[in-house]
Amino acid sequence: MAEPNGTKMRLMENMNVKDMREALKKTRTVLVPLGVVEQHGYHLPLSTDIHNAYEISKRVSEKTGAVVAPPMSYSFSGGTLPGTINITPQVMALVVMDICRSLIQQGFKNIVLVLGHGGTENLNALKDCTVLFLRQNPQYSDVVLALTGVADFSKTWMDAFKGHDFHAALIETSVMMYWKPELVRKEMVTDEPKLAKALRVHQDNYMEIKKPIDSPFVIPFVKQKPEMKVGVMGDPEGASAKLGKKVCDESVAGLTRFIKKVEARSF
Repeated sequence: MAEPNGTKMRLMENMNVKDMREALKKTRTVLVPLGVVEQHGYHLPLSTDIHNAYEISKRVSEKTGAVVAPPMSYSFSGGTLPGTINITPQVMALVVMDICRSLIQQGFKNIVLVLGHGGTENLNALKDCTVLFLRQNPQYSDVVLALTGVADFSKTWMDAFKGHDFHAALIETSVMMYWKPELVRKEMVTDEPKLAKALRVHQDNYMEIKKPIDSPFVIPFVKQKPEMKVGVMGDPEGASAKLGKKVCDESVAGLTRFIKKVEARSF
């Protein structure tokens, strides 16, 4: 895959030491795709969020020449349906910071963390850890460390969020139809109607929250609602590869513009 100007994707996993030395002469920007292995209903694969982050990163690399690090597949879902693998959010964030430290030591000056999976706990841990990472490492004052979700630069995707299209629903199904159609199943099932309706109100409504004592000082016990069997938050009906391409193009264009501003330090 190459642009008319000859720029090619730089995928670290396919490069050797010589390739990396040559790349660092041309770019100091690296994208780090962050995914998760988690429940995505019966119609999407457990790897959905890995593909979301990686496919967008690859397309941005194609346009900018930035290096793409191998995707980090494991993080915190919060779900517990079969196939979901959870890593404690703080542990995940610390691993990401070690990755960043290694990339900086190699010579990268602009690190863009591309979140294929957000999740409240995941996002909070990364925000806290990135701030502390830079605060505790003043020697990295010339480094730009950015945290962005795959949806952040797509108006269509963000509008869908506002319309309560969350997890494994219309947009996620559409983008998977676009870049990994062979992994999308035809049967689109949701949880029982009452729960499905609640899951479309807020993406954290999959949680059951209880306290042994009703007091603001008592830490709640949180778990996935036991009646949740499918794990779709929204309505995937009507999804299409055409819509997926539109969302992808928006995300890639927006992230490309952002990277060019970072590289020019022109904010």
